[in-house]
Amino acid sequence: MTPLRPDLSSLPAYVAGRTVPGAVKLASNEIALPPHHRVQEAVAQAVAAGNRYPDITVTTLSQRLAEHLGVGPERIAVGCGSVALCGQLVAAICSPGDEVVFPWRSFEAYPIVSVIGHATPVPVPNTAGHEHDLEAMLAAITDRTRIVFVCNPNNPTGTAVRRRDLTDFMARVPEHVLVVLDEAYREFVADEDVPDGLTLLDAHPHVAVLRTFSKAHRLAGLRVGYAVAPPDLAAALKSVSVPFSVSAPAQAAAIAALDVLDDLLADARAAAAEARRMADELRGAGYEVPETHANFCWLPLGERTQAFAEHALDHKVVVRAFHPDGVRVTAGAPEENELLLDAARSFG
Repeated sequence: MTPLRPDLSSLPAYVAGRTVPGAVKLASNEIALPPHHRVQEAVAQAVAAGNRYPDITVTTLSQRLAEHLGVGPERIAVGCGSVALCGQLVAAICSPGDEVVFPWRSFEAYPIVSVIGHATPVPVPNTAGHEHDLEAMLAAITDRTRIVFVCNPNNPTGTAVRRRDLTDFMARVPEHVLVVLDEAYREFVADEDVPDGLTLLDAHPHVAVLRTFSKAHRLAGLRVGYAVAPPDLAAALKSVSVPFSVSAPAQAAAIAALDVLDDLLADARAAAAEARRMADELRGAGYEVPETHANFCWLPLGERTQAFAEHALDHKVVVRAFHPDGVRVTAGAPEENELLLDAARSFG
């Protein structure tokens, strides 16, 4: 048998939200609506040319994104979801023994991509309020640190870093460290004090912003994300990517999504409002729920996490358990959310 890397035995598994026949799925932060009909039409047309390779440089989508975001196309790198770009960042920047600092609990791919990229993961516990502990993250930076992830809003807690705190943090991060602002849930943010990372790029050259089409754009199954970064870093991300990893239907879907963005953002705002309503109802039922800035809410249930998830499943609702920390509940359709709220009220 071919010997494997010994450190892979300690690699944490990425656990996807379960799909249970007959149960409502509120586990994966998906929008409950299907892709926009214009997007579906674009995908169908792209599938007709499925015998041909996709555009390896993702040129058309990159140009559209550059126009939409007001940046040069040389600053755009498109990948197979933003999670793939997380891995590409580690591959492009880190050498064996380098360190990647990230908040915890946060996006569960951070420790995985760190280990795969031969870097050392450095998780920093969140505050008692389930927010990033920025001071502790700064203290965790060493001469070997190459990347610091800031998940804003944070998945799975829904909390967010405010403008003053974030700009102060970035000003204090050493120049040899790249700050990655992971903004997968940016489109759900209603609080104007939660900054758009793109507005911070020019003042902070050691910053990259990640976005995705999986959430607000409703393309989770098609896998498109992008990074906005300094041109040399964007070029490096392209150089370490898997060729043809963004399929032609995915590229067509993303372009079509930009064409109907106003409709998609309206639906995203509705999903975020449902998440806030759920949080209010859960607090009224006696649960601790931090303020959410995304399309989900967080129940820090500790050792009761798995019991709550099983209780919800008994009531035909699938939630995402992060035992022993808590449960993340995605906002679905209003009637689906009511099933979850009924289950929560009956949980002993």
